[in-house]
Amino acid sequence: MSKVRARDLGIPFDGQPGALNAITDVAGVEVGMTTLVSGEGPLDQGKGPVRTGVTVIHPRGRVRAFEPVWAGRHTLNGNGEMTGVHWIDEAGYFTGPVAITNTNGIGMAHHGVTRWLIEHPNFDADGHEWSLPVVAETWDGYLNDINGLHIHHNEVMDACDAASAGTVEEGNVGGGTGMICYEFKGGTGTASRVFEGAGGRYTLGVLVQANFGRRDDLMIRGVPVGRHLQDNRISKPDDGSIIAVAATDAPLMPHELERVAQRLGFGIGRTGTIGSNSSGDILLAFSTANDVAAGISRASADYLSDDAMDAVFRAAVEATEEAIINAMVAAETMTGRDGRTVHAIDHDALAALFA
Repeated sequence: MSKVRARDLGIPFDGQPGALNAITDVAGVEVGMTTLVSGEGPLDQGKGPVRTGVTVIHPRGRVRAFEPVWAGRHTLNGNGEMTGVHWIDEAGYFTGPVAITNTNGIGMAHHGVTRWLIEHPNFDADGHEWSLPVVAETWDGYLNDINGLHIHHNEVMDACDAASAGTVEEGNVGGGTGMICYEFKGGTGTASRVFEGAGGRYTLGVLVQANFGRRDDLMIRGVPVGRHLQDNRISKPDDGSIIAVAATDAPLMPHELERVAQRLGFGIGRTGTIGSNSSGDILLAFSTANDVAAGISRASADYLSDDAMDAVFRAAVEATEEAIINAMVAAETMTGRDGRTVHAIDHDALAALFA
């Protein structure tokens, strides 16, 4: 049975979603996850309880892992990490899958992606002598034995291999397994928008790992939901972050994708957060439209003019907002280390606010 999503509760989002309302509506994009849930009771570092995982996004699919994509990134608040972004700033592209995991797993996720690329059938030892994987993180230590370092390269490689197009799991899965959003259970969420622009029809999809926000700040479509739903708050709400990744088939250049990444922040802001000091809010956007030239001295590319960007910006804002709410609606109540429980948002109470 498929999970309830935010639209099923009568929340009136703007825009036209794609067929799956997911990042995989962008042709070629594949998503894979490894979810680790084991143990209960008091924290025993190194043994659990474990509530964590890893999410992997292949921009052009597993088979085309070595074909770069144009990209841009933006940081709303920098109390977090995303590797590989210096090369994105410098060259405007990246190669290989994007991985998202917990804060202490970022090194092993980097190792796992690198090892997966080395073992890929299309790996060329001469042509692929180095790799700068894009790996990002948010903190799941409220529920998870984060210092137990339960993410290893095998879990990352499994997520890379498991990736597929089609429906994307949401809520307590992948890197989002132990995450918290606005003091409700958070996690992995996705959404998409189809839009017209510059004589073409394009798709933009967003995937988030939502682990941020204070209850009183939560806004959904302008309704102060957090102030209405005050039950089951947690005692440590400030430590959190969000990673948002946007994919599009619209032909965009790196400077335009940086602007799209900035607009993901507007979608996050629509949900009410102020971007707290302890939050790492890091955003990435890439386009699958152009082949990124490598090894040749001259190339040409198709791209939208800056004057045609408003439709892309709108799609990015709308899809990010809905992806965050989808993460919360899909998430289920979870008990983790030391008996700590984070409750899912009440579907009936939320629907009643929009009835």
